[in-house]
Order: sequence, then structure tokens, then C-alpha cells
Amino acid sequence: MSKKELTAEQEQLARFAKALGHPIRIAILEMLANQSCCYHGDMSEILPIAKSTLSQHLNELKDAGLIRGTITLPTVKYCINHENWEKAKNMFSSFFVAINNEEVCDNK
Repeated sequence: MSKKELTAEQEQLARFAKALGHPIRIAILEMLANQSCCYHGDMSEILPIAKSTLSQHLNELKDAGLIRGTITLPTVKYCINHENWEKAKNMFSSFFVAINNEEVCDNK
């Protein structure tokens, strides 16, 4: 059997999963999702982390494409990237359905 290359979809799904793999990032996404518009302000005043740590988490979410950030000094505004959020939801849904439909190996 020859080795298979990873698909672009597998790599993208893993990127989304990595970005979602920290509770602070989940809290950031929930906070942004509950805003009627983009968030302006200092999230470190709300979330229990230092500004530098927050910046790293925001960058991880931005790199994965789940949020957008626009610098308008002195603030930065953050929003959910709805196009990629929808893509992530569809990809995870398809992934879980496909895994659920796989034959279960019973190790009894």
C-alpha cells in the first residue's frame, strides 16, 4: 500500500481544530459571537489573561481565519470571519458524520 498525501481539506480542518484547542480561544470566539458588531476595546480587561498572552491567542485565531482584526489606532477591532466560520462548521459536521459512519472496531 502506498502512502497517501494529506488533502487540503484535512490540513484546513486540523488548522481550525488547533485554533479551537484552547479554552481562552473558545472564550474569545464566544465573546465575539455575542457582539452585535465588531468588538472594539481591550479584551484583557474582560478575559483572565495578560495582554501579551491574549495577543498570541488572537493571532492564532486570525491565522486560522476564524476572526478578522483591523488596526485603527489606538484600538483594534475584532470580528468573527463569518465565511470561514461557516466553512469550519461544515467541515467539522462532515468529519463527524463520516467518522460516525465508519465501522466500529470492538476490542472486547
